[in-house]
Amino acid sequence: MVRPNGAHQKTRSILKSWGHEEKITKAIFPVAGLGTRFLPATKSVPKEIMTLVDRPLIQYAIDEARAAGIKEFIFVTSRGKGALEDYFDEAPQLEQTLRKKGKDEHLEILQSTNMESGAIAYIRQHKALGLGHAVWCARRLISNEPFAVILPDDVIAAEKPCLQQMVEAYEENPGCMVAAMEVPQSQTSAYGILDVAEDMGARVSVKGMVEKPDVDKAPSNLAVIGRYILTPDVLRNLNKKKSGAGGEIQLTDGIADEIQEGRPVYGYRFQGQRFDCGSKSGFLQATVSFGLDRPELRDDLMGYLQHVVNDTRKAAE
Repeated sequence: MVRPNGAHQKTRSILKSWGHEEKITKAIFPVAGLGTRFLPATKSVPKEIMTLVDRPLIQYAIDEARAAGIKEFIFVTSRGKGALEDYFDEAPQLEQTLRKKGKDEHLEILQSTNMESGAIAYIRQHKALGLGHAVWCARRLISNEPFAVILPDDVIAAEKPCLQQMVEAYEENPGCMVAAMEVPQSQTSAYGILDVAEDMGARVSVKGMVEKPDVDKAPSNLAVIGRYILTPDVLRNLNKKKSGAGGEIQLTDGIADEIQEGRPVYGYRFQGQRFDCGSKSGFLQATVSFGLDRPELRDDLMGYLQHVVNDTRKAAE
């Protein structure tokens, strides 16, 4: 591990005095959205249960959190999310059936999704007032500890899971941290955008954050992606319940307040490929990519895709 220089030592001592230099063991999963872009499927099935190949979106998020050392999982839910809660219950009847049939491989896969008793908590967000409000709803379960936020819509394929990369970076340089990736300038109005003070490669020091700016006013093309490591000060900032872009309580505003208070905020350029599974196009792209990554599916799927491409080319001639 790289030894911190003088500035980093100062940051560590400040954060330690505030009680924030601790292991990240809690993660918030905001899953209260209605998933209207996937209607009619989401009329009865929570979007987070929709599957990429054979695993629901939420399982990818849980696996990433576990790899990063998360022990407590806090779901901010809303009405109609019963299937999401049921997913994490054990299924003794199904397990018994698999044992009787000798399907040990399937049994192992099933058991890998089980969660320890007490590891999951559910909090209701009664009104859709924005991402910042969803995170704020979990404040009493966070107390005075740093914590992670994972948006299951953002699925990130990486050799080392994205949140694990960020936790390791946080341990070297404590402070609020957001996952970031470069996007075309024309798309900056769809994201929270970082105003960069200093670019240090994978890590950037942030002097401002703007939620969904006009394209010609974006301070950079470095966009915030759905992974965060935050200090409890952000929750206190969100207590103000200030309305931001779209009339909602924005998480980026709560983080930006940290900058105004002189506390460190970083962007982290993660290694990996991000899929926006909150959109139909992104969901389909992720399905193809994850399918091609599975050895037992690759040949058949690749053959089909090549067939489709060839037919499309012939039709265009």
